[in-house]
Amino acid sequence: MAYDRRNPSHYHRGGNPLPSSYRNKALLIILATAIYTAFLYHSGGAGQFMGTSVSPDPNLSAAATSGMAAMAASKRKLKVATWNIAAINNNPFEYWITYDENPEYEKIMTAIEGFLENPGDKDVPVSSVFTEEMYGELEKRMTEVGWDNVKSYWDGDFKNRKIVTEFMKDPLLGSKRLASMPDRITNTINVVGSDEPVCRPTVINMYDGDLSTLPGWWSAWEKFMFDTPLQVEDKGEIKNDPPYKMLQPIKKAKYPDITEEEEKVSLPLQTMCGAIFDAILVHMMNTVSEPAVWQDLKRTMVENLNKQKVPHTLDILENVYGDSDVITLEEVSASLIEQARKRALGQKFWIVAPGDMDAVRDQNSVIFLSKETFPAGPSA
Repeated sequence: MAYDRRNPSHYHRGGNPLPSSYRNKALLIILATAIYTAFLYHSGGAGQFMGTSVSPDPNLSAAATSGMAAMAASKRKLKVATWNIAAINNNPFEYWITYDENPEYEKIMTAIEGFLENPGDKDVPVSSVFTEEMYGELEKRMTEVGWDNVKSYWDGDFKNRKIVTEFMKDPLLGSKRLASMPDRITNTINVVGSDEPVCRPTVINMYDGDLSTLPGWWSAWEKFMFDTPLQVEDKGEIKNDPPYKMLQPIKKAKYPDITEEEEKVSLPLQTMCGAIFDAILVHMMNTVSEPAVWQDLKRTMVENLNKQKVPHTLDILENVYGDSDVITLEEVSASLIEQARKRALGQKFWIVAPGDMDAVRDQNSVIFLSKETFPAGPSA
């Protein structure tokens, strides 16, 4: 398997690709960060910047100054690498890859592209996929947990939308985060005491259950969301909650396209939209391919691409970027950080992670500092 540049998916968890002007600005920011890191080290370190009382060892400070001077004299440049790991992205269909071993892959991906680009008579109403009966059961569940009723949104809007042109491709739905927010939080959940995460019943993660029918999917989805307590560590505290309790309100202050009325009911509204989104995906896959074919293909891809993501990522960091002075990583899972510290990377780099990592979102920013370049550590 190899990655290609084609991407048939219209759903992006992180939004649209940045234009070149923004990428150039990002590179300048990274360069400035690297220079500022060196400045902090030279002037007493990040510990002083963060307001701590840590004082650098005079000998180490002198050694650092000497080392930086020697680097400048030799005209050696500070080597900096950055990488958005996208830890929460476990969608085996996110990118179009080269998969010569199975010709069905090309057929399925082409069919998905056709379904999304030219749906024709396949662009059916939402209520023919996520049915009235399903909505009624969901409404009952949401009422039982104390959420406000969103039936007016269902009857007056969502159930009548076309599944592709008016739901999957609706840019306003994307900017309001009504489908992507619940997916981000519940797609793949790392649980305490297990190396295997728990995945929401959907097409776009490592879920291994049967998705051959919509009723079967809905039964599994409802049980997962409301009846499956999961032990997760959140900022040092162990919580045992079903996924619906992990959802977070969507604030207008952060996502201005959402209305004040929608903000008030954002928990049940995003749950409904998330269920519709997953139902459309299951319907689409079973329309473009036989369930046995696409599900078997997915399992193979998950095993080779997704389940090996962390070790493969660490291998690349060690073998390709191991000679860097500074490595900045974004959207990193707690699991990757823990495993990196146990490998050769932990011997070669100071691995600086947030002290209050959010296990629910599991998107952490991390800095690797070369112990050779920064012998006194990150807080010196």
